[in-house]
Amino acid sequence: MTQHAHHTQTGPRIGIAGAGLGGVTAAGLLQRAGFDVVLFDQAPGFSRLGAGIQFGPNVLKILSHLDGLDRKLTAMSCLPDYWVSRKWDDGTVMAEIPLNAERARYGAPYITIHRGDLHQAMLDCIDPARVRWGHRLVDFTDNGHSVSLDFENGARETVDVLIGSDGINSRVREKIFGAEEAVYTGWVAHRAIIPGAAARALGADVNAKWWSPDRHIVCYYLDRDQDEFYLVTGEPGEWTDRSGQLPSSRAALKAAFEGFHPLVQGYIDATDTVTQWPLKTRDPLPVWSRGRTVLLGDACHPMKPHMAQGAAMAVEDAAVLTRCLAELGTQDLERTFAAYYAARKTRATRVQSVSNANTWLKAPEDPYWCYGDNVYDLKLGT
Repeated sequence: MTQHAHHTQTGPRIGIAGAGLGGVTAAGLLQRAGFDVVLFDQAPGFSRLGAGIQFGPNVLKILSHLDGLDRKLTAMSCLPDYWVSRKWDDGTVMAEIPLNAERARYGAPYITIHRGDLHQAMLDCIDPARVRWGHRLVDFTDNGHSVSLDFENGARETVDVLIGSDGINSRVREKIFGAEEAVYTGWVAHRAIIPGAAARALGADVNAKWWSPDRHIVCYYLDRDQDEFYLVTGEPGEWTDRSGQLPSSRAALKAAFEGFHPLVQGYIDATDTVTQWPLKTRDPLPVWSRGRTVLLGDACHPMKPHMAQGAAMAVEDAAVLTRCLAELGTQDLERTFAAYYAARKTRATRVQSVSNANTWLKAPEDPYWCYGDNVYDLKLGT
């Protein structure tokens, strides 16, 4: 428990729908800025979802504002010195891009970690009394001076501001802008975690992406001790199922990466549980707020994961939105939300387009514009 949790919060009451990485960041930062925060999520409780995540210095600089969470995560995570891009068949190095090898230049580390471990560490920064699990938002009404929230379990809450951080299938976005199916991109991703010992025995790169003309596989360790090694792919595929994730198999992964380098085959041979999910997107929204309601992360700018910046953008959104609410206030929300949109739109759109193009770090380039960014240096407009 942090010292902040014991302060009586007298600021405006802010409801956050969705306790993903963006929502949790918003809750932690807003709590510390003196707001009366309550965080809702439809899940019955926390679960350690089987996925890896990469967070660059741009994110770690933000997490330092959550009572040194950046240091806690750095102690747990794998810290790759370089990003390596390799040719799919013979392993030729196409690019080797310094990450922690240039930590001083970036002013913060670059980490790879298990998403569940990251999520838990972030949740630990929030007063547990402010988190409401088992709350699926079904409707809300903005009457001009507050927002009333209706949940599937019958609960009702009233807040001054509602933040929709509820992902690509955001209920908040749908209610404001109308129902519209997310667009399937024609790409499927597989993921699996193998024992780190198996990866080390094969001579694995710490962090690498293998590219062929029409598909790729990204491979990296998930922890400081290299106990777990993560594989995540992108390849063309059909998807007709309504569900967001389905079981797959080692055989399917093997078939998709036939002809890839023996090192990749070794990783696939070491897999046990393999899952797959469809890569979906949406057209950029012209506005991210209406009245007392505002969106962040995938709720307003979902992107394909090829740049590993989707969650990072949600965390950046949360930090900038917190700054706007704290520095510009809640008296004139139209002005405050316009400043948030102006501060985020260009960057989120650039990252979205680069990510969707799937060319990031394939050839030598300087990623400083992305990883070196610090949202606390931003001048907030009106």
